[in-house]
Amino acid sequence: MSAGQGLREQAEAVFLEESALAPGGREILSLEDTERLLHELRVHQIELEMQNEELRQAQALLDTERARYFDLYDLAPVGYCTLSETGLILQSNLAAATLLGSTRAGLVMQPISRFILKADQDIYYLHRRTVVENGEPQACELRLMRGDGTAFWAHLASAVAQEADGTVVLRVVLSDVTQRKLAEAERAMFDQTLQDQNAELKRLRLAAETANLAKSEFLSSMSHELRTPLSAILGFAQLIETGTPKPTPSQQRSIDQILKAGWHLLGLINEVLDLAMIESGKLLLAMEPISLPEVIAECQDMVKPQAEQNEVSLSFAGCADPCFVLADRKRLKQILINLLANAIKYNKAGGAVTMDCNPSQLDAMRISVRDTGAGLAAEQLAQLFQPFNRLGQEAASDEGTGIGLVVCKRLVEAMGGVIGVESAVGKGSVFWIELPLTAEDRPGASRAGLVAVAQAPEPVGEPLRTLLYVEDNTANLMLVEEIVARRVDVRLLTARDGRRGIDIACASQPDVILMDIGLPDISGVEALQILAENPATAHIPVIAISANAIPRDIEKGLEAGFFRYLTKPIRVNELLETLDLALQFARTGAGKPAVDGATAPGQP
Repeated sequence: MSAGQGLREQAEAVFLEESALAPGGREILSLEDTERLLHELRVHQIELEMQNEELRQAQALLDTERARYFDLYDLAPVGYCTLSETGLILQSNLAAATLLGSTRAGLVMQPISRFILKADQDIYYLHRRTVVENGEPQACELRLMRGDGTAFWAHLASAVAQEADGTVVLRVVLSDVTQRKLAEAERAMFDQTLQDQNAELKRLRLAAETANLAKSEFLSSMSHELRTPLSAILGFAQLIETGTPKPTPSQQRSIDQILKAGWHLLGLINEVLDLAMIESGKLLLAMEPISLPEVIAECQDMVKPQAEQNEVSLSFAGCADPCFVLADRKRLKQILINLLANAIKYNKAGGAVTMDCNPSQLDAMRISVRDTGAGLAAEQLAQLFQPFNRLGQEAASDEGTGIGLVVCKRLVEAMGGVIGVESAVGKGSVFWIELPLTAEDRPGASRAGLVAVAQAPEPVGEPLRTLLYVEDNTANLMLVEEIVARRVDVRLLTARDGRRGIDIACASQPDVILMDIGLPDISGVEALQILAENPATAHIPVIAISANAIPRDIEKGLEAGFFRYLTKPIRVNELLETLDLALQFARTGAGKPAVDGATAPGQP
């Protein structure tokens, strides 16, 4: 008997029971009732057929959706697995089988731990236990092993689910994250490399700073050691030259050679120190609006004797118009004097040097120095700004170091300017610099007035003034003694160390103190601080006189409170002028210079 026939008999039995018609007690229906009953049965049959058609369509749609779901499940870009509570693979999609290097059938009832690297097994077991115990979705990353033995990184996300029969299973999603892990490893390696390089750069910077500090200390020490004997040589030579009786012509020639060689050696020391300071980044510039005609006039006075000696004419006709450039005053003078001195030195007898000032196209002022010398060839121009390169002039009688132009170039560039040269063999050269123009924004202080104060002689009839000189070098003591001996209005006291100098200052109350910096017991700066803290000596102007001539040393000295900072070798006229200024300040409290009152270590 078919399933359809059995279902029909069950339906008839239900019908008879509901109608309470037994097989032996049926009533005979009329024709009308029979037709009505048949009509109802036919309608009911049609209704059932329509319902069956709807069910068949719903089933077909369900089958289509199920097939689509399985297609999506199998073809998904990530792997799906269903695991038992013990970790056995119950079901997987095609992507999971591909990731694990197996077939779907080959994965069924396999423990997933079989595909996990041994080193990462603990990660998996902890993950599974957490998911089961908490019932919340969890994720982890670990390394899986394919069937061929190759490993890859996988992101594993799991959630607890319950089957229709109540069985607890785990739904697992697997994703291959090997590329991301490799990128993270590369980034971590790059970060580590960057950290190592930064550490190395920090170490190198520290080493460079240490080396620069050692270099600065060496330069300061070298400057001190070279200037100390030069101070005696040049100082006593100046005294002999200006002494009474006057030197004989033969002696004068010898003195001239001593002074010429001494000042040349001092110039070489200064140029080497300048270049070293620039290259080490220690150069400090006091940038301010500078009156160009004023500076050029000062330079003209300084190079005029050299031009007369070399029979070279000077012309500054094009530099009289008022204008201001942004520069460091001392360094600008150094640059212009160097260019003028070179134009005179390498000129011809009866030649000419012309300085012109013209605005350039870039809101700057061009200062040109033109000579009528031999000129420079193209290959010489290419080597012009190389240190210690004298362009073949080594055998010439003109002295030089080959550093001056290099220092000029670095200084001009440090002040935001440009330096250049135009030259032709047999026609001479034009060296020029360009500096930014600026407006005047400082009071027009009269520098001539300051010099006049420094040179003003003591009024007649003034009481004898006292000068204390604290110095441990015998030659320097003798030199200052000889210089002061020419001043009938000043008596000299001396001390060989700082503490002795402080004691004498407290006891004798000198009008002015000359203080060496490098004393054997305490430094001159420490002695100055002790004097400044004592009300009995705080009013006494203290002049530093030291062979420490690096700008950093001078700035530190002025910041410490020295009245002036003079550098060795001693220039007799400069020392006397500064002494007059200090004596006037001691008497009236006026005339104390500003912080820029230090003397530039250079040739007179």
